[in-house]
Amino acid sequence: MNVLLNHQSSIIHRQSTINERMILIYPPVAKPCEPPAGIARLAGALRQHRVPCQAIDANLEGLRHLLHGSDPSLLHEDTWTRRARRNLKTHLKDVQGSLSPGAMDRYRRTVSDLNRILFTAGRSKGVRLGLANYQDGHLSPLRSQDLLQAAGMPEKNLFFPYFSQRLSKMLTKKQPEVVGLSLNFLSQALTTFAMAGYLRQIAPDIRIVLGGGLVTSWMKMPHWQNPFGSLFDHMTAGPGETALLDILGISRNDRPCMPDYDDFSSNTYLSPGLILPYSASSGCYWHRCSFCPETAEKNSSRPVPVSTVIRDLHALSEKTNPLLIHLLDNAVRPELMDAIVENPPGPAWYGFARITPRLADPEFCRALRDSGCVMVQLGLESGDQNVLDRLHKGIDLNTAAAALKALQAASIATYVYLLFGTPVETRSAAEKTMRFTIDHSDRIGFLNLAIFNLPAYGAEVQELETSSFYDGDLSLYRNFTHPGGWHRDQVRQFLDKVFKRHPAIAPILRRDPPVFSSNHAPFFLPDRTTGHTGTPATSPIVSNNC
Repeated sequence: MNVLLNHQSSIIHRQSTINERMILIYPPVAKPCEPPAGIARLAGALRQHRVPCQAIDANLEGLRHLLHGSDPSLLHEDTWTRRARRNLKTHLKDVQGSLSPGAMDRYRRTVSDLNRILFTAGRSKGVRLGLANYQDGHLSPLRSQDLLQAAGMPEKNLFFPYFSQRLSKMLTKKQPEVVGLSLNFLSQALTTFAMAGYLRQIAPDIRIVLGGGLVTSWMKMPHWQNPFGSLFDHMTAGPGETALLDILGISRNDRPCMPDYDDFSSNTYLSPGLILPYSASSGCYWHRCSFCPETAEKNSSRPVPVSTVIRDLHALSEKTNPLLIHLLDNAVRPELMDAIVENPPGPAWYGFARITPRLADPEFCRALRDSGCVMVQLGLESGDQNVLDRLHKGIDLNTAAAALKALQAASIATYVYLLFGTPVETRSAAEKTMRFTIDHSDRIGFLNLAIFNLPAYGAEVQELETSSFYDGDLSLYRNFTHPGGWHRDQVRQFLDKVFKRHPAIAPILRRDPPVFSSNHAPFFLPDRTTGHTGTPATSPIVSNNC
């Protein structure tokens, strides 16, 4: 291996032409259904400042490499795996085709078979791999020493055959000064570090930058001391545009930067058409909820000016012709909703919204539907008013009920998020949540059920008896003794044996697209789409390019 690495390094250093100053990479594994918005925004900022760069979705490329890879050992796998591999082309066509409520059973089989192929590919290396999952049986992304070990032995990583070829060719051809890695999820961490370690081996003089949502959370830990200084030249927290320009020695101008998705136009994502992700803010404009990671990390709200958002959405829609726009904000702020109603972007769109009296207004919901909104994600969390008040959610249950009614009347689907096991919840409060869900089941399109994780560094931690949740110096959560005795195992038992089995709730849960969940949910909505003029149409969201 060292002979190969030295040979590759010598090839790279013999090149003299610099084609790109920076390469931006999104590593595996995350759901491969839409382009990575973070590095698209970074690419836009760099190019606006005349910095040549390239963005690479290594997540999509790496997963496709494994799906299409051939391994002689697979000949000895079970019948189901061999069948899944034989039908791979059909499966990919299905998940990229026209989806509808009637296609859910076939969709479930398709996603299951794709996961089966990936699981089989990872099993020989002790990795549990899926379309949104990477778990190593020996290394943990929660331990800095394990991450450094992954960097020190990149050839052990499941994606090494892919990224060793991809990175060496990229460095030889492009000769970048800086490589940026975007790490947002734990499922990306081990491969991100393996890629960084490989870069260090074959191009020791290159500068490597690490950023992304997970890195921001690490760096916001109160006692953070960087254990990765020997691997990364820079680590950045929060939005990275200014940081990258500073690293390159370039002063930022005052013009707003529009994301640039050009490098992703030829990639084939696992969706019926292009989903265009867009962040109209970072942080949360509400910023008051107890036990919230955003509050614990003291992330301030940084909204993009409304006029800039509207300009970007129109320009990007015209340029990329997306089937669906995905607004990534923690909650789309009211003034932006008003602006979208006045200036619809064209394609259908969805995103998170806070439950407010505005959403309980039938006329406003109809206007929202006319703007292209096909689904809203609602962080209801609880059906007990006392729990909501103690969590400082700012949600009134009567308003929530009226909002569900108004949204349904406007043909806007709802994806409702419920959170169980918070320190202020009891079994009786959870039963009230169940009753609220049952009473409004005919107005809820989809449900996301989560068990509460206690942020390790929130202000409320001091009020609870806590212990280690995960073994690792990079763990962001703590276990706790519930003040009311409503412990995690009891919560899980309630959800599995009572809540999920209720005849009014079970059908809602069955509608949820496996793995891709809210990312694909809009494609299963009957009679919910818009034309590019913002005019309501009467057909499901379908793709013309499948």
